[in-house]
Amino acid sequence: MGMGLMRLPVIDGDDSKIDEKAAEEMVDYAYEHGVTYFDTAWGYHGGNSELLIGKALSKYPRDSFLLTTKFPSYDVSNFGKHEEIFERQLEKCQVDHFDFYLLHNICETNIEQYLAEDTYHTVEYFLEQRKAGRIRHLGFSTHATQDTFMRFVERFGEDLEFCQIELNYFDWSFQNAKAKVDYCNEHGLPIVVMEPLRGSYLVNLDDAYKAKLAAVNPDMPPVEWALRWLQGVEGVKVVLSGSSTLDQMKQNIQIFSERKPLSDEENRALAEIADDMAHARGLACTGCHYCVSHCPQQLDIPYLISLYNEHLTKDPGQGFIAPMALAALPKDKWPDACIACGACHSVCPQELPIPEFLAEFAAAMEG
Repeated sequence: MGMGLMRLPVIDGDDSKIDEKAAEEMVDYAYEHGVTYFDTAWGYHGGNSELLIGKALSKYPRDSFLLTTKFPSYDVSNFGKHEEIFERQLEKCQVDHFDFYLLHNICETNIEQYLAEDTYHTVEYFLEQRKAGRIRHLGFSTHATQDTFMRFVERFGEDLEFCQIELNYFDWSFQNAKAKVDYCNEHGLPIVVMEPLRGSYLVNLDDAYKAKLAAVNPDMPPVEWALRWLQGVEGVKVVLSGSSTLDQMKQNIQIFSERKPLSDEENRALAEIADDMAHARGLACTGCHYCVSHCPQQLDIPYLISLYNEHLTKDPGQGFIAPMALAALPKDKWPDACIACGACHSVCPQELPIPEFLAEFAAAMEG
């Protein structure tokens, strides 16, 4: 278990105002109970997460913990600024090296900048920092499609040592996280898990799902189901647990105090629930692409449906993947380009209400 530093306790609901006393108490508790991996990033809590963890860990011997942060490539304006950002991160975190450093959020909006090494020299720079000992291990994180993920690994995989992905029992099929896990294992990339609980989505289950789980194991709460499922996934080395309260952290540490992967029966129960949850919201598109061949706007309708389905399964305010992915598309391929002609619906084998769904998606993305 690693301590994620993206969802620390805050003051008055302001994400940039960390409750430092409460957050440091959590860091101390984690450290004292065997957690050694601390994961922050440039943009977490409005840039204050790195400051907080630098201060909180400064009282401990440097060789007694592992500190991780990331280059903020989700903002493409940062390309070319890698040196000044990296130097500032060392200063904020009060260290002379990072144990693990990630190229953050490889995705459709920044893949071309990464591939343009002759222009930006981003990966080259961080490889130099690793060679100089200022980075001990270099990896990357991603929420990208499988195609973008593979493009990145095929170009830089030989130089990178680990991969951080969104992984949980729901996204195993829903986001096809299984394909990323398989690819990482095939290429010898150890896996760090982010979003093991999908925010709070896999904790605050509907009563019907809780009842199904209780029928199999009445003594295990939803959070434990989700975290123990990860203990059975090949290649997983670290599971990041982002807690907003000390009680949440205590519960997670208790779960990780022993390795106890789910049984076959328990895994089957979770798979059934994940399938039900995937079809409870959004549209059950099979990706046949009949709609695409009949769309006068030439929209990639299955892809747009998958993005909105993803958005609908995020907690309010947490859905950044859909807008991020749309930003990589030409504006005339966004859902609001739909003219509601109905040609897609007329050929859809599932008779899905595609125009209405795209209109909802467009409205959700306004602003």
